[in-house]
Amino acid sequence: MKKRLKPRDHSLFLKAFRVYLQYINSGLYFSNEYTVGLEHVPVDGTPLVVVSNHQNCLNDPLCVCLKLTDRRMNFIARANVFKNPVFNRALRAMGLLPAYRMSHEGFAAINNNQATLDAAGHALTDGETVMLYPEADHQDKRWLGNFKIGYLRIAFGAAEKMDFKQDVMVLPSCNHYSNYFHARTEMLIKFGEPISLMPYYEQYKVAPRETMMKVNDIVRSSIQSMMLHIEDLEHYDQIDFLRETGYGRKWAKEHGYKFRYLPSRLRSDQQLVDALQRAHDELPTEMELIYDDTAKYMEGLKSMNIRDWLFIHNPGIEAPILRGLGLILLMPLFIISIIPTGLLFVIPKIFTSRLIKDKMFFSSFNVGVSAFVSVPLCQIVPAVLLWIFAGGWWALGYFLAFPLMFILAWNYIKMWYKFIGSCNFVKIKNRKAIEYLRTLRRDIFSRLDTILK
Repeated sequence: MKKRLKPRDHSLFLKAFRVYLQYINSGLYFSNEYTVGLEHVPVDGTPLVVVSNHQNCLNDPLCVCLKLTDRRMNFIARANVFKNPVFNRALRAMGLLPAYRMSHEGFAAINNNQATLDAAGHALTDGETVMLYPEADHQDKRWLGNFKIGYLRIAFGAAEKMDFKQDVMVLPSCNHYSNYFHARTEMLIKFGEPISLMPYYEQYKVAPRETMMKVNDIVRSSIQSMMLHIEDLEHYDQIDFLRETGYGRKWAKEHGYKFRYLPSRLRSDQQLVDALQRAHDELPTEMELIYDDTAKYMEGLKSMNIRDWLFIHNPGIEAPILRGLGLILLMPLFIISIIPTGLLFVIPKIFTSRLIKDKMFFSSFNVGVSAFVSVPLCQIVPAVLLWIFAGGWWALGYFLAFPLMFILAWNYIKMWYKFIGSCNFVKIKNRKAIEYLRTLRRDIFSRLDTILK
């Protein structure tokens, strides 16, 4: 029986805060967001457990929450983010619940998880949505870790409270980012086919753990099939680098994918990574040599402060000259833009360099600082002051122009880095090293073509 229950309604505060976070996330931080498989999401009122890979800390649940705005979302997050009383209250108001881990909070704190499990189960029996990350911690690579089965204990536990008369569903999903650490990049959310637990109820009554392990394998396989999973961790850096280079671009074009369209690019990258991993299984000696040369190529690019895209476009001396002229011409606009938006660039860097040790927290921290500090100081407060002292039209104009100024300033800084890279590429003293890297690159790509085809 599938019965649509009635979840709690969103408070006015939560609705307003969601709109504000949507502006920070979609309007400022990401340049493009894509959602695939939204038709797979069951209607609101269905007891639903959303399960996903976990690779970008708070950005992962935030992006899902901002996509599924029609339902009451509940998230389980690591307990240490609840330490601050103010954050504790705000996070709980947004539907977050603490998960205590032995490795972080100690054995004595584990008993506190029961209250979290009870709250999550109660949310499901009310027809709400609970989102969990079965890897129990975020990864620092495009790789799917082992799953714990706590999410299925919650799901089957909720079904048992409803006398196994109500279907509880598990929705596999994945998050994918074009870049983990920089603003103005792209992100993708994919939802797979929902998995009904009702067919497993009778098995669960007889053998609960075995049933949960069986369902867990199905869920994990579904998520792995949707995401970019680089299983060869020994050569992870080289594989991840190759898909980002001109070889990844060439592979996408030859196989009918759009390199600049993230959903299509993900499918191309999956295919390329699978091909590389199969090639290493079949021809380990040849692939080891290719990976060794790839590491040399990577080190050469880093030492010269250039990027692979320069070998694609092969700029001459005119490229840095034209970019330099463009920077000079746009400098007045950059100055006008950077004055009101500068704190969005400066404040996160100050805090991340001092407080954040785990690099996978960088983007989440940037979004959080922007939401609670930078945007209020840079956009909201000046707009209020303009409204008071200059009038409403000035305030409205500034408020609407602010995101455009931030985007202009960001692109100017990006253009500056490209200018530096193109200068390094055409320097006469670098010519010998550039030709060595060009030859090495051509040789790597040619050997890959021979093996992969």
